[in-house]
Amino acid sequence: MNSPTNRREMLKASAAMAAMIALRPAQIASASGGSRADPDRARLDAWAAKLRAERAVRSGTPFGRDAIRVGELAAGTPYVAGTLDAYLRSDRRASRREPLTLSLSRFDCVTLVEGCLGVARAEAHQASPSWNRFGREIERMRYRGGERIGYASRLHYFSEWISDGEARGLVRDIGPGLGAVDDVRPLRFMTEHRSSYPALKDERVFREIAALERRLDVRPRRLIPRDRIAAVAEQIQSGDVLAFATSIPGLDVSHAAFAYRGAADTLGVLHAPLSGGVVEIARAPLAEYVAAITRCTGILVARPQRA
Repeated sequence: MNSPTNRREMLKASAAMAAMIALRPAQIASASGGSRADPDRARLDAWAAKLRAERAVRSGTPFGRDAIRVGELAAGTPYVAGTLDAYLRSDRRASRREPLTLSLSRFDCVTLVEGCLGVARAEAHQASPSWNRFGREIERMRYRGGERIGYASRLHYFSEWISDGEARGLVRDIGPGLGAVDDVRPLRFMTEHRSSYPALKDERVFREIAALERRLDVRPRRLIPRDRIAAVAEQIQSGDVLAFATSIPGLDVSHAAFAYRGAADTLGVLHAPLSGGVVEIARAPLAEYVAAITRCTGILVARPQRA
């Protein structure tokens, strides 16, 4: 798991999500630094083709299975934090329109989840999806209401990524059916750690994030307590999105991942961890993985939908 400092980096790099904005090539920034990221586009083509070829022998499977297949193909991809905020290092005008940063050749924990779902959804709409189509799928997950405006429109708190996505049919929060309890703690991590977020030097953006945090006070998170995970593990599917709740004051979750079932059908985790440095499948079963994280209080579980 990430240290508190790197958890802040994770939040800054996360997608904090049904209006769609047409994307011109000049509007899309690649994490590798150019408007055209050939290795990334090659991966999109190859992974979409793989999904298409395999679907004939596994038709009727849940949508999350397509996303987890992309995750398997992404195994070994480097973990890189902070790619979504890279534009702020050269231009600190966080209140202007935020560029849409896309990559399939480097991930943090949240952009892995978005990337796998984005490839699966793009391929579902187009047999050979374009880079722009992939971008539109990422945009509607990453930004509130699917509308990319400025920094504050990004879904920085992952619990809101889930609730906003559920409101638009992108995911379904299955926590209530698994005995989830409400986490009603106020979220204030970003504003209380203002110096860790370069964008918050902009007073207008700081006020926007502060207002957002207050609005989230009436939207409790539904988490499955850590001591209940083993009891409900059989109801969690491969490809479900997992968010690891934390007791860190003001913060909702510290990590995001996919639930993963391999050949032995044991429930594990497919993720992009800072500690391992690459996309990987964790060796420990989910319940043991959570038990080893001192400040993890439980998990949020969202099931991806064919939207």
